[in-house]
Amino acid sequence: MNTRLTSRMLIGALRRTVEAAGGHAMVMTHGDEISGAVLLVLTDRGVTRGLRERGLAPDGGYHWVEAGPADPADPAAMAEYLERRRKFDPDIWVVEIDSPPPDDWLAEFIGQS
Repeated sequence: MNTRLTSRMLIGALRRTVEAAGGHAMVMTHGDEISGAVLLVLTDRGVTRGLRERGLAPDGGYHWVEAGPADPADPAAMAEYLERRRKFDPDIWVVEIDSPPPDDWLAEFIGQS
């Protein structure tokens, strides 16, 4: 049997990791506690740099994949994208992370890039 963290536990650990690294994480949309999809809005001092979504890898593990509109810094495009995602999947978690580029610790956190 393969034990997996619930979405709520993953978000809690992610928030603590971000805050320990000197950043800030805020849950914008609460999703399903057990198996909700997770979408990260990555910002640096309030400027959106991109989105990452937790996806299932071919080996059964998870990885973070780029998601979102072509220009994530466009507030209208970002709002439209997030609204479409919530309509399509009301169980999705949306978490905004405001910190310097998180690629290294994010890859380390999930165990993959």
